Formats: sequence, structure tokens, C-alpha cells
Amino acid sequence: MKTIFLAWQNPLDRTWFPIGRLTFDGTTYQFLYIQGILAAQQQYGFRSLPSFPELDLVYQSPELFPLFANRLLRRSRPDYADFLRWLNIPTDRDDPMAMLAKSGGQRATDTLFVFPCPELDENGFYHFHFFAQELLNLPPLSASRISRLQMGELLRIVGDPENPYDRRALMLCTEDDDLVGYCPRYLSDVGFEVSGQSPSLMDVEVERINMPPAPLQFRLLCHMTVQMPQEERPFLGAMYQPLNAVKAAA
Repeated sequence: MKTIFLAWQNPLDRTWFPIGRLTFDGTTYQFLYIQGILAAQQQYGFRSLPSFPELDLVYQSPELFPLFANRLLRRSRPDYADFLRWLNIPTDRDDPMAMLAKSGGQRATDTLFVFPCPELDENGFYHFHFFAQELLNLPPLSASRISRLQMGELLRIVGDPENPYDRRALMLCTEDDDLVGYCPRYLSDVGFEVSGQSPSLMDVEVERINMPPAPLQFRLLCHMTVQMPQEERPFLGAMYQPLNAVKAAA
């Protein structure tokens, strides 16, 4: 079972909430709302999505729902092969869920994005693949440093408590302290929890560098490996639980 979460971000103060869960069991896609949408409603008056108007329903389809499919390049596009290369996905493994998980599915025209629920591997590690964020706001020296990164180079995660938008922001820095981006915000809880216990339980390395003409949001692909106790696996909190647990389990 592959699982992806859908999140909404307030465009004014950039506060974000996980609001839905998309799963695929090999034959059927399923979408349902999770508890995080209630917080978004209470704090910002967020309403259900037009594609999924009923909060307590479990939506099912043999095809990927348009809300998600429209966040991926179509295979007929001439730059489709480039898109897969930016994501570091082989052409024979262009699974829509994998592409959504790596790309983030964010569009300039709305305030939604997606992120994956990682699975535990046989060695007890969780794996996150993500693109470094906020590159547009970095100084020119950071862009130059990114272009000189090497595949497999280790990066450090450093807290940024003075960040005006997010005091829990996590910077991505080289071993010689050059800033090369930020972790996605959904990784803040994971990063703070693990680094507070033992930094040695978490590694981040450069997976791929995509130089122009690749879009800036696809410039630096990172691979994070995290070791956590089974009972503390990521995204288990109340915000991520289904609104209608009975229907979700059916």
C-alpha cells in the first residue's frame, strides 16, 4: 500500500495543515480526509475541496483522481523524459504515486502540496526523497555552491529559529557551513525529534543536481535516511488520522 498525504498552506502566513490521504493498493486509488482539516477549518475557515466535497466520504477510483493527476506531466509532453530524470526515476518505473511523492505535486496556481508516508525498510530505516526548498530566496553564493555539490555528498540539518516565517525551519548546509536550501516543512517534526535524540540517526545526502533548463524547484534532490523506533514512526499523530475511521477501514 502506497500512501501520500495532501496538505494545504495558508497563503498569508504560510501555516500548513495535512488535510487528506491518498492511497493505492495496486488496483484502486482511495482518498479520504484526515483530522488536520478540522484545524484548518477552525483557524482559517478552510472548506472541503471541490473535487472531494463530502468530508466523511471515502472516495475510490481505478484511475488517479484528476486533482492529483493534474500535478504531473503527461507522458505525451516532450519534456516528460526530462521530468523523470529530474526526479531520478527510471522510465520503466514511472509510477504516478512515486512521481507525486518526489515532486511534491505543487503548482503555482494553488496552495496544495503532497508528501509521502515513508515505509520502513528491512534494516529499520525510513527514507525521504525531497527537493531543497526556498532556493529562490537564497543568496547568489548558495546557487554557486549548489552547482558544485557532488552526488552522495553529505549535508547537515541546522535549525533556523530566527526564520521570520517558520521558527522550526530546517536549513540544509554543507559540511563547510554553506547554506544550500531548506527541508520541506513536513519534515520539521521528524528532523527535530530525531536530531534531539541523536543526530547520528539521521543522514541527508545529495541524490541529484539538475542544472538549467530544469526548473529551480527541481534543482537539488536530497535523500534523507532516518532511524526511528517503530512506535514513533512518522506521521502517526492525531492530525493524520482519518475523519471517518470506520469507513476508512472498510
